Amino acid sequence: MSDSRKLFGTDGVRGVANVEPMTSATVMRLGMAVAVQLEHTGRKDRVVIGKDTRRSGYMFETALSAGIVSMGGDVWLTGPLPTPGIAFITSSMRADAGVVISASHNPYQDNGIKLFSRDGYKLDDAVEADIERLMESPNLTEQLARSDKIGNATRIDDALGRYIVFCKYTFPRDLTLDGIKIVVDCAHGAAYRCAPQVFEELGADVVAIHASPDGTNINDDCGALYPEAMCQRVVAEGAHLGIALDGDADRAVLCDERGNIIDGDAVMALCATRMIAADTLAHRTVVATVMSNIGLERAIRAAGGTLLRTDVGDRYVVEAMRRGGYNFGGEQSGHLVFLDVNTTGDGIVAGLHVLGIMAREQKSLSDLAVVMQRSPQVLVNVVVGVKRPLDEMADVQSLIGGIEAKLGDEGRVLVRYSGTEPKARVMIEGPDEAAIRALAEEVADAIKSACGVRT
Repeated sequence: MSDSRKLFGTDGVRGVANVEPMTSATVMRLGMAVAVQLEHTGRKDRVVIGKDTRRSGYMFETALSAGIVSMGGDVWLTGPLPTPGIAFITSSMRADAGVVISASHNPYQDNGIKLFSRDGYKLDDAVEADIERLMESPNLTEQLARSDKIGNATRIDDALGRYIVFCKYTFPRDLTLDGIKIVVDCAHGAAYRCAPQVFEELGADVVAIHASPDGTNINDDCGALYPEAMCQRVVAEGAHLGIALDGDADRAVLCDERGNIIDGDAVMALCATRMIAADTLAHRTVVATVMSNIGLERAIRAAGGTLLRTDVGDRYVVEAMRRGGYNFGGEQSGHLVFLDVNTTGDGIVAGLHVLGIMAREQKSLSDLAVVMQRSPQVLVNVVVGVKRPLDEMADVQSLIGGIEAKLGDEGRVLVRYSGTEPKARVMIEGPDEAAIRALAEEVADAIKSACGVRT
C-alpha cells in the first residue's frame, strides 16, 4: 500500500456511514476527483455506479452522482448489484470507471466505496493516491463543468439481467443443474435477486434464505460470515449443498449435504486439482494468501501444481495473478478469482464452478471435498500499544524460530500486524491443535511484553 494514501485502505474507502470519511460531502468530493482523474477520451466520461442494500447507499449514490456530473461526466446507475457484477458491467459496456458502494461483509451501519478502472480491475495504489491529492486540492472546484456541459445520470434497467446471463455462461454448456437442490444464503445483500435466479434458470431447485433486505439487516447473523443457519437449512431440506454469499457477493462459503463448511481453501483445492488434470491451470499455479491452510498447499503439490502466497487481501491475489500470468486464486475467506472469466472475486461464479464439478463427476460435495486434508490452524489476536518492527524483537524472533524448528515440515508460523487495527496476529499450523494453541498463546504473550498493551 502506498504510504501517501490516507483515505483508501486495502479495499477502497470504508467507515461508519455519516462519520468521516463516509459522509455525503466527502463522497461527493470523491466523485468530483474521480471524474477529473479519468483519462478523457474526447467524449463525456462514463462511470457505472452500483451498490448493495444498505440504507445509506441511497445517500452515497446521490452524492457520488452529483460529484461526477458536476465535473461533466455521465453516470450509469445499476441499483443493487454484486461487486463482480459492477466489474463486469464496467468493462462490457466500455465505461471509463466503475464504483461499488458497499462495506462488503460489515454490518449495515458501515459503508464504503470501491473503484474499478475501465478494464474491470480495482484501481492500483498510485491511482488512488492521485485521487486523494485531487480531493485535497483547493483548486478542485475550479474544474466544475460549465452549465451546458453538466453530465447526466441514467439508470441501466437491464444491468441485473446482463449479469445473470454472464454468470450462466460460465457454467458448462453440456450440463444442467436439474435434480440438484441448493440452499442459497443471500445475506440480505446485493445478490438477493440475481443469485437465486441464476441457479434456478440453470435447472436447480433453489431454497433462498435471507433474501429480504430492509436496509438494516445485511450480513445480520447470516451470509458468508455466519453460515450456520445455511448449514442447518441444508440438512433440514435434504439439499445437495449450500452457498452463502456476503453483502456484496464477491465471496462465498459453501457447505456439503451433511452441513459441513467448505471454505475458500477447500474450494480452491477442489477446483485447482481438476484444472491441473485438464491442463487449464496457467503455469500449474494457484495464488492464495499467507493465511491459506497448509493442507491446500499439500493438495495442489500432490496433483502436480504449485501454491504461490501473497499478502492478505484479494486485491494482492489479483495483482500477483496478473503479474505472473496466473488464472486462478483466492482466499480462505471465500474470495475466489477465476481470471479467465472475471476480474475480481465472484461468489456466484465460484458456486457454479463447484456445481459443474459435482454434475460432471456425479459425486456429492462431501466426497469431492476429501481432496484436501486440513491441518489444524490456530489464530490468536493480540492488542498492542505500539507496532514495533517484528524483526527488532529478539526474544519474539527466537521463540518463533524455536517453534518453526520443532514443527519442521509439519506446520508453520505466521506473525503479522493488522493493517486496520492495533493488533498483532499470530497464526500457527501443526498436527496437534492443543499444542499449537499453547504455542500461539506463548508467542502472543511475548509480543504483548515487547509492545505493551494499548490503553
